[in-house]
Formats: sequence, C-alpha cells, structure tokens
Amino acid sequence: MAKTQGRRGEVATEVHSDVPGRLQAGMRVFALGRASESTKETRRELKIDDAWPHKTYVVLKFAGVDSISDAEPLVGSELQVPRTERAELEAGAAYVSDLIGCVVFDLGRGDRRKEDQGREVGIVRDVRFGAGEAPLLVVAGKAEYEIPYAQEFLVRVDLEHKRIEMNLPEGLLEVNAPLTDEEKQEQKQKH
Repeated sequence: MAKTQGRRGEVATEVHSDVPGRLQAGMRVFALGRASESTKETRRELKIDDAWPHKTYVVLKFAGVDSISDAEPLVGSELQVPRTERAELEAGAAYVSDLIGCVVFDLGRGDRRKEDQGREVGIVRDVRFGAGEAPLLVVAGKAEYEIPYAQEFLVRVDLEHKRIEMNLPEGLLEVNAPLTDEEKQEQKQKH
C-alpha cells in the first residue's frame, strides 16, 4: 500500500492484478508488513469496507481503520488475497506467489533436442514491478539475476513442478553477473 488517503483511514494502493475490479467491498485480504531490524514480518487480516479508483491507485477503506493514524502502519505493506478467494486466471497467466520458488531454465536459442532440459539459472526469490512493462523475476543462482517475465522469453511455465522455461537473449544473464577479477582490476586502474 502506497500512502494514506483522506482523513478516515483510507489507503491508496497500487494494484498489480490483471483482474479488473479485483478488490471489492466485503473481501477479506491480508496486509503483509515488511520486516525490519527490530520487528518480524507482520501479517494482518483486514476486511474491505469500500474500494474506488483514484488516479493510478485504488483507494481502500478497511473495517476498523478509521483514522490516518490507524492507516499509517499499513503503508508499505503488500496486500494479499487468500488463495481460496483468488480469481480464475486465463490460460498462461500466473499469480506472483506461484512463481516464487520456481526454478528458471534457459533453453537458449536455436535447435534443442527434446531431452535437453536447458541450463538452470536459479530459483525465483521475488518479483519486482515498475521497472518496465514486464515484471522482473529476481532469481538467485550463481548471482542474483533480474529477468523480465516477458511473453517473448517464455517457453513454458509448469507451476505444478515449479519450473519456468525461457529462451533468454544472449548476454542477459551477464548484465547482472559479478565482476571477474580482471574487470575489478580494470576498474581500480581507472579510479
């Protein structure tokens, strides 16, 4: 949730859903607060009393959140819909929470035999939004990679087996790769 909105405990929320009108009055949701050095990650159940669009946000009014000071602890939280209340997705679409933990494989370009499983890149640890049209998969492997979850790279997504197969453009993984010793030396000499 991005910020407080109004005086009665409303919160302006960025919605990362392709389901129009996803958040509605009467829905039960969870606000997942970020962990800090002094606190553990917090999860709070909320009920939506009202929801309406405002600029690029959806403003939410929650039951029992009736002032700015009640709403302030919600700012920065991630809003989650319980699995049992998820909307049915069209073929090929996936929920972000289902992508976390999947293993990403780069099948590469060109001809591949069916039995060739591709090169394992790593495991999806997070999904980031706002860096472009496609969300970025944060993949932990030999390094941390940010890989666009873009249709043109996707070959197959098998959520049951936690496997994402992609044809990644040449050089994409090297963009985030750690510097070699030689590259570190070159940088030191420049400075």
